[in-house]
Amino acid sequence: MAKWGQGDPRWIVEEREDGTNVNNWHWTERDATVWSKGKLRELLVGIAMENEAGRCEISELKQVEGEASCSSRKGKLIFFYEWNIKLAWKGTVKESGAKHKGLIEIPSLSEENEVDDTEVNVSKKKGDGDILKDLMKTTGTAKVREALGEYLKALKTEFTTGMILPTKAVATQELTIEKKLTENTLQASPVALGVRIPTVSLHLTELFDTTVEQLYSIFTVKDLVQKFSKSPAVLEAEKGGKFQMFDGNITGEYVELLTNRKIIMKWRCRNWPEEHYATVALNFVPAPGQTELQLDCKGVPVCKEENTKFCWQKQHFEEIKGLLQLTTQNV
Repeated sequence: MAKWGQGDPRWIVEEREDGTNVNNWHWTERDATVWSKGKLRELLVGIAMENEAGRCEISELKQVEGEASCSSRKGKLIFFYEWNIKLAWKGTVKESGAKHKGLIEIPSLSEENEVDDTEVNVSKKKGDGDILKDLMKTTGTAKVREALGEYLKALKTEFTTGMILPTKAVATQELTIEKKLTENTLQASPVALGVRIPTVSLHLTELFDTTVEQLYSIFTVKDLVQKFSKSPAVLEAEKGGKFQMFDGNITGEYVELLTNRKIIMKWRCRNWPEEHYATVALNFVPAPGQTELQLDCKGVPVCKEENTKFCWQKQHFEEIKGLLQLTTQNV
């Protein structure tokens, strides 16, 4: 037992004022649910298969129910995931040109079973076209299981970036190396002491059928943010003010606000490496009867590029358009 006042190096409360998880001793956990839903959509939708009889494609992720998380204890990662997934597929018979639709159901994807043993059920709407159903049950099922394997691989590598921090000795060594670096060919940001990750920049533009004033308010008024995000939000729309959206999965700080013109934010997803933020600039450009939103996002971890695009395009842009349409109908 350590003597009073000396502290045990495993216990960060005694060792570090900043609360760093020294030597990965303590239990940490990340919710992978939102990230997983985006990843599953990315990997499953668009899968195509073809033979001499016809061609099929998974067209929609109709349902994804469940949860996933990753925990770290004593430098070891522990994964939990349980999903019920329903996909829509469509296909065309080459000889007749007839089109058919159906469903793929994955009732239980979990850590209790190997991917190759995961149940994948294929069904088709009534009528001819069993030749397409057979294609989906053979080649289609194999490709779905392959995609599920890619999801699990990403969950255990891509999602866990930054969870296992360097030990104290390694961190000290890397900090010395970092001080000697004056530049890097890749834009990078620190994850922990001396640890750097490669990043990319995103540029997206989107047109909205509304005025500059209304679109700007959707990003700065709490009630409107809660409506398009369909979740509670914390919002302090002023320089230095904090924000939190999507049940805490998106957090950050307002750096600059130019009313109806521009918003600059420090912005991050919960599953990013600890304390790593991107810089997001939103420019509101008036157009005839519309507003063009120009988004520049710098400092996105390379492994999170596609998920960040999905977050902005699907969870922000599409939901905001839905809110605007509903508002117009009510008026």
